[in-house]
Amino acid sequence: MNTITENVSLSKEVDMENFWMPFTANKQFKAAPRILKSAKGMYFTTVDDKKILDASSGLWCVNAGHCREEIIEAVHKQMMELDYAPPFQMGHPIAFEAAKAIAAVMPAGLDRIFFANSGSEAVDTALKIALAYHRARGDGQRTRLIGRERGYSGVGFGGISVGGILANRKAYSGALIPGVDHISHTHNLAEMAYSKGQPAWGAHLADDLERLCALHDPSTIAAVIVEPVAGSTGVLVPPQGYLERLREICTKHGILLIFDEVITGFGRLGKATASELLGVTPDIITMAKAMNNAAIPMSGVAVSRQVHDSIVNAGPGTAIEFFHGYTYSAHPAAAAACLATQDIYRREKLFDRSLALAPKFEKEIHALRGEPHVKDIRNLGLMGAVELESRDGAPGARAYDVFLKCMEKGVLARFTGDIMAFSPPLIVSEGQLEEIFSTVKKALHETA
Repeated sequence: MNTITENVSLSKEVDMENFWMPFTANKQFKAAPRILKSAKGMYFTTVDDKKILDASSGLWCVNAGHCREEIIEAVHKQMMELDYAPPFQMGHPIAFEAAKAIAAVMPAGLDRIFFANSGSEAVDTALKIALAYHRARGDGQRTRLIGRERGYSGVGFGGISVGGILANRKAYSGALIPGVDHISHTHNLAEMAYSKGQPAWGAHLADDLERLCALHDPSTIAAVIVEPVAGSTGVLVPPQGYLERLREICTKHGILLIFDEVITGFGRLGKATASELLGVTPDIITMAKAMNNAAIPMSGVAVSRQVHDSIVNAGPGTAIEFFHGYTYSAHPAAAAACLATQDIYRREKLFDRSLALAPKFEKEIHALRGEPHVKDIRNLGLMGAVELESRDGAPGARAYDVFLKCMEKGVLARFTGDIMAFSPPLIVSEGQLEEIFSTVKKALHETA
């Protein structure tokens, strides 16, 4: 067994044979497994009772901290009362309550909420809504979708098609949906290295959308989808003026602008949405992860009233206006978790807390500049990345080793390629931020 992971070794009671793990090197993992058995607050606990400080909010999602009693009690109460209700042609009160609670923290006008169960489903839903909107308005020729290089919009065929993650696209290159193009990404280390917050250079990169408009004719383009901050690809922060320029171009050409806020939503950047923080309002927002603290799978799409009404009012009153949905849309238990989570955010003012902690987070992560292997550091809100030099012929290996050494030292960080990504729960203390990055520093010094 790998000595680095011996202290988080597998309990003999766990049989790993049947579970095919997602986005995991299964053979490698099962040879040296890392098994978590419980969690509370800022910490996971491994099967051998070691505490692990969560520097990643699970997978960008447990913003209020682990195992919140209020959420647990709300889910339990709901399951005792109504375990499931069909969302097609039927309703239950808590679904409407959850939609109202989400609408209350969305940008003004984006107050029509469609529920799904994952970020991937939210993205595919948003793309369908965009197509349905133009069709309802008599612009059925607007079928082209524009994503962005290095973007991650989930693993549905729609999300992979508009996404720009090479490995995701390569595996299914022959089955991606047609009529999709991509604007260039915004990552340029020569101009942006070690930026704190939004880089000053790069607003002009949004003009690549005008190039695609000239190539395809804007009257054929339905929507542009981007993450305000690209998360899974390594925390790529938008340049100053970049999103504003995208908004201008989309408005000019009648193109819907979709913000994929699956990661950036619900306090990650210090506001309910990146849209609110950055002052740019899209037509559609996708969300998931922290909307109910990841207690039960849930996602959603916030849609402007104009887009919603154009679709709903286009047909006769007896017809289904939008042929789309999921068996578990607005699942009662997930909706209960959502309401309890939103109450925690509001009562504990966690978005304000996140905003107040951002300067400390920035100070601690940028203190790693000059440490071994570090080639760039970037951040916005409680979200940051440390990019490492890759080993010759072994991309991703160095960050994986740093990840393992951090685990050995009691900190769970996330890695993607040779980039270490950090997104702690919003309840993190200043002392815990110091612990996270001092641990990373030690791990860097111990990594070849």
